[in-house]
Amino acid sequence: MHGKTASMYNGPLRLFHLSDIHFGLVDQQAIDWAKACIDREMPHAVAITGDLTMRARHPEFQAACEWIQGLDVPVTVEVGNHDIPYFNLYQRFFDPYRRFKAIERMVETQLDLPNLAIVPLRTTTRAQYQRFPWSNGWVTDHALKQTLAQIDALPEGTRVLVTCHHPLPERRADGKLLTINGTRTMEVLAGRKVMAVLSGHIHDPFDLTEQTPAGPLRMIGAGTLSKRIRSTPPSFNEIVIDGDQIRVTARNLEKVPTPAMQIDEVPENALPPREPGEPVSPVGKVPPVDPPVH
Repeated sequence: MHGKTASMYNGPLRLFHLSDIHFGLVDQQAIDWAKACIDREMPHAVAITGDLTMRARHPEFQAACEWIQGLDVPVTVEVGNHDIPYFNLYQRFFDPYRRFKAIERMVETQLDLPNLAIVPLRTTTRAQYQRFPWSNGWVTDHALKQTLAQIDALPEGTRVLVTCHHPLPERRADGKLLTINGTRTMEVLAGRKVMAVLSGHIHDPFDLTEQTPAGPLRMIGAGTLSKRIRSTPPSFNEIVIDGDQIRVTARNLEKVPTPAMQIDEVPENALPPREPGEPVSPVGKVPPVDPPVH
């Protein structure tokens, strides 16, 4: 149960945006720290944008669901490519969400806060005939239609955030395909005046604005709370929404500044290695945070 309801909040809204926790290769110190921050600061909501697990195994899902059920705030959860069964092909194709059962009420769930809706967008698929492996994103026509129907049903003037796992840029700088149907999706969401799209998958925080024929669209990515770090220590985003303004702070476990990085630059020490053109742009310096709680 959630300890608070949206009606109890006034003033700016504060969200915590987590992603790529990867139970199975989780950083225990990082998730203890993130949970302590949530318990102490009680944000209005938590958005988790996919990859709860490493290999979608039953013990990984059990640990992930227990951790999420322990968060005493409203939570919405997206499905990541690592969350669809890898080894049980029957379940992958015919019942891919079965292992989410313990938290099914949170999965791809719209959250309604004062004058703000957090609306899900599915970017994961069971298979992709265009390519293999099936790790990158695909916004199917059905998935986009569902998201737009939710947005269009909101009261006029409601601010909207969209949550998904994969960043929406469709192609990398070298032309490699990333999220199928991402270009059209960004344009349609910009036309709906979506404030921002929250995603994960990259394992580094970023805050970018994509220009579309329908106007600009802001895209905000969270880092990882796992051991699969790249250029940023384990982190999550604090997002403050004050009127029509969004402030993003990437809070990381080691309390170090996040170096500025251009979208096509890759640090030499990036682990695992990353190719130029991936949509990454860390969001700037990180203010001090309290030490992790063990």
